[in-house]
Amino acid sequence: MRVAVIGGGAAGFFSAIHVKENHPQATVYILEKNSKVLAKVKISGGGRCNVTNACTSIKDLVAAYPRGGKFLKPLFKEFSTRETREWFESRGVPLMVQEDQCVFPVSQDSQSVIDCLFAEVNRLDIEIKYKCAVKQITKLGEDFHLLIGKEEKIFVVDKVIVATGGSPKLSGLDWLSELGHNIEHPVPSLFTFNMPKESITTLMGVVVNPAKVSIQGSKLTSTGPLLITHWGMSGPAILKMSATGARVMADLKYACVAQVNWVDVKNNELVSDQLRGIINKNPKKQLSNIRPYELPNRLWLYLIDRAKLTETKLWGELGKKGINAITRVFCNDEYKVNGKTTFKEEFVTCGGVSLSSINPETMESTVVPGLYFSGEVMDIDGITGGYNFQAAWTTAFVAGKLG
Repeated sequence: MRVAVIGGGAAGFFSAIHVKENHPQATVYILEKNSKVLAKVKISGGGRCNVTNACTSIKDLVAAYPRGGKFLKPLFKEFSTRETREWFESRGVPLMVQEDQCVFPVSQDSQSVIDCLFAEVNRLDIEIKYKCAVKQITKLGEDFHLLIGKEEKIFVVDKVIVATGGSPKLSGLDWLSELGHNIEHPVPSLFTFNMPKESITTLMGVVVNPAKVSIQGSKLTSTGPLLITHWGMSGPAILKMSATGARVMADLKYACVAQVNWVDVKNNELVSDQLRGIINKNPKKQLSNIRPYELPNRLWLYLIDRAKLTETKLWGELGKKGINAITRVFCNDEYKVNGKTTFKEEFVTCGGVSLSSINPETMESTVVPGLYFSGEVMDIDGITGGYNFQAAWTTAFVAGKLG
């Protein structure tokens, strides 16, 4: 049996490895259109590679996928976060769990993961073919004929696993649509907010945890750490929102108003009470000397100015008007979003091959027998925290059975 795995990313490597493990006599090829493989693994997590998440509850795992969670649920019973960690650690990649439950190599270097995957591919005698772009797939009888590269050579195999990753353009999925698969229009997910005209960017590097962010005029809301960058806002609160609201944000053309609750307190009156408590205890102190809710100092000084107050003003001089002004910027601060930013090749896509075109038990196409899928080429994507890699490992494990 000859098996072609199309795509040299995490899902492609893991699929190829498990095909060979399950079918030792098979000849397995990884076909990669570029001159490098595992590019996303290399740069993910700031070059550290967020291998998976420490969450072991399938219910909680499923909730981390805005799209594809229900599809993944039975698959997680076969290969989940615990199995991922055991797989890598048993192959010489010790892992560590951060406070936020993200799992990284102890080495803090994505190269550890890359070296491990390469070692397995070499051990199993899997051949990697570089600059081998598949332009078209035709099934003739029981064989697949793959049209390869500019030379349009024909590569004949018995089985195919498509692991080409997310495509930011619909045209990148035309060849799968032509085979009869339904395609969910791809749009970006897991992106940060650009705020080119907002002065908040002068606070780059400041982190607020937790903050609550909402998009004006929508039901989108998210809570968690918020990072101020030189272009706008990032951090888990923003990334989670951009994942859950990927299509909403695309419809808005990434132009909207973000409402920020810097203290994550729903009731404004509770915030006002907190401020009145500070006034009662410290009427003679300047605003700059006491930071409510332990806000970062730079942000607190910025918000004082945003409330049209001075940092030398005494707490006892605030009055009702001053309390209301600070409460307003704490609970309902507004910033104009105009655009998005993704990091190099670290984009994640909402959309892809519709799950209605895939057998959820085997990852086999429902319209082309013998063709399978793994990874982000499908309409599956998770929030930040190692969930997208976990979906890749899980679907690749199942696809590799060629069941």
